[in-house]
Amino acid sequence: MTERPKRSVLKKQAAELLSGARVSPKKMTALYMGLGVILNIIVYLGGGLNLISTFLVVLTNLLLIILDAGFTLYCMAVRRREHAEYLILFDGFSNVGKIILLEIIKYIFISLWSMLFIIPGVIAYYRYRFALYYLLEDPDLGVMEALELSKRQTFGYKGPLFALDFSYLGWALLAGLPDIIYRVLIQRQAMISLMSMPDYAYADFQIILDTISPDVLGIPVLAWRMIILLFALLISLFYLPNYRCVELDYFDAAKSSGPLGKHDSVLWNQNSDDDDHHNSTGNSSFGDFY
Repeated sequence: MTERPKRSVLKKQAAELLSGARVSPKKMTALYMGLGVILNIIVYLGGGLNLISTFLVVLTNLLLIILDAGFTLYCMAVRRREHAEYLILFDGFSNVGKIILLEIIKYIFISLWSMLFIIPGVIAYYRYRFALYYLLEDPDLGVMEALELSKRQTFGYKGPLFALDFSYLGWALLAGLPDIIYRVLIQRQAMISLMSMPDYAYADFQIILDTISPDVLGIPVLAWRMIILLFALLISLFYLPNYRCVELDYFDAAKSSGPLGKHDSVLWNQNSDDDDHHNSTGNSSFGDFY
């Protein structure tokens, strides 16, 4: 197994690749995140506990999954020094069924592992981290095949992927700063309302929080939502393309040095029958946790 690439080197290489991209990574990120902002505003305007609101939430989440796949395809093209137009952001619709099914199954698996304890859930999250990338590279691949390949190829890479996420934590916190401020202010507003009650000791804080005006500092809640979303968009321009490209670097490194080697998809198809027979004998474990 070859030596695992250093994160700092990968970040520098990704920045160099992105600087030479024909389509600006900042403009592509702005388009991707901007569409997300529009979808979130539509959901908010159609808010309420009704069938239409539920439909909008589900539809928005599905569209965001497909747009995220398109953004990943853009980053893949940049890493290969291929030309990618803005329309690549919508290329995920060509394989929409498999992409959505993959995310649903991932969610189920991660949720089931999380029921045991938070740590197995986190490990499961990183175990299936590469599944979407396999599916985008080979659209003919089955969903369960992509998940199995990811499980095998993330062996030894869960730690580095966690460290990669942690290294971008500051950016994520900065992007969420307006949201944090809003939540603190709304909590403070609810606490003031609670303390002004003569029988505040018996009052339900959550009920007060749900009933007070969501406007804070005289700013309407819709304006707050726009500030939160647009600020997150602005910050994402400076880290999201680099982050995704570095993650794809780990993906390629894992493929070339992992247990399946460079031709992992072919080997998986050749050996899947043997693995199924092995699992049916009762000798399989709960999966490689590390």
